[in-house]
Amino acid sequence: MIIAVNTRLLLPDKIEGIGRFTRETLSIITQEHPEHQFVFIFDRKYAEEFIFSGNITPVTCFPPARHPLLWYWFFEQGIPPILKKAKADLFLSPDGWLSLKTPVKSLPVIHDLNFFHFPEFVPYHIRHYYNYFFPRFVKKAERIATVSEFTRNDIATRFNYAKDRIDVVHNGASNGFLPLGITEQQIVRDAYTQGCPYFLFVGLIHPRKNLSNLISAFDSFRQTFHSDVKLLIAGSRKWWTDDMQQAYEQCSFHDEIILLGRVKDDDLKKITASALGMVYVSHFEGFGIPVLESMYCDTPVICSNTSALPEVGGNAVLYAVPSDVESIKSAMLKLCRDPELRNDLIHKARVQRAKFSWEQTAGLLWSSIEKCL
Repeated sequence: MIIAVNTRLLLPDKIEGIGRFTRETLSIITQEHPEHQFVFIFDRKYAEEFIFSGNITPVTCFPPARHPLLWYWFFEQGIPPILKKAKADLFLSPDGWLSLKTPVKSLPVIHDLNFFHFPEFVPYHIRHYYNYFFPRFVKKAERIATVSEFTRNDIATRFNYAKDRIDVVHNGASNGFLPLGITEQQIVRDAYTQGCPYFLFVGLIHPRKNLSNLISAFDSFRQTFHSDVKLLIAGSRKWWTDDMQQAYEQCSFHDEIILLGRVKDDDLKKITASALGMVYVSHFEGFGIPVLESMYCDTPVICSNTSALPEVGGNAVLYAVPSDVESIKSAMLKLCRDPELRNDLIHKARVQRAKFSWEQTAGLLWSSIEKCL
């Protein structure tokens, strides 16, 4: 069997959520199934670190697909001849985009439909592309994989797509997201926060991630709870907005907010394991990988009570209303003031996190591939 894969989001030192899903699942699947051939389709010069096994043939399809016009060219002009030449039996697309101009069976992984729920957070030209093409991608798909029951129901309802053709495969936490000892945690804090405890946010800086309310909540928290607790924000500032800047400038404790930018994986694992708590109060998530990674690090979590996050957090996290600054602040105060609550969350998280791993995800995705064929 020949499986062609859209691997355009496998970028060295620039792995975001969907890229992480692609890397972790494909590294397992390709090595566990040497009897099959895989064609990895990149949109720029590829890195050898992503050629996980000898049964992978890398192909580069130019130009780099980072704009709606280039997306169209990549998927509708570039992909079809590659699939035809490779005699592919299936086209697997971990980011949900498909090619409408190929007869090859296709399996997209649709992580969420945030652009339908919060269109104001998406630039017009990108939103227009999504609104036009995603219904067509769904119609084209032989089956669909997704990462939560929430998104499964969302896809089935919005597109009138049969739920029994949508497979939930979840996400996992990468190797190395593990607890650290007290001495190791202090070394990390010395390096990033002058030895002070800190709340942590991890993710792409985007309006959907609700950084404005998080910053405002931290400001109110510090005014109430007199301490040296800081806020560490790790993620690319590509989508930093005027609202975020205004919240930052109006924050009385903005000097206590540390903007790290993008952090390397090895450093991120240590930062996560040394945090007082993860605060992930996004407006909308199809899963929420940082929540799971924090649970694997024995780091207590505050997250939104919306979308797929309760499915991931279960009874092992503190929930907040993302639109309510006071709700976020209250959760931060509880986490700081109540050591017994912290310990209870950690113990519950050890049970909850066992429900999710990249090995399980890869197995479920492979099952979805087999159903297509």
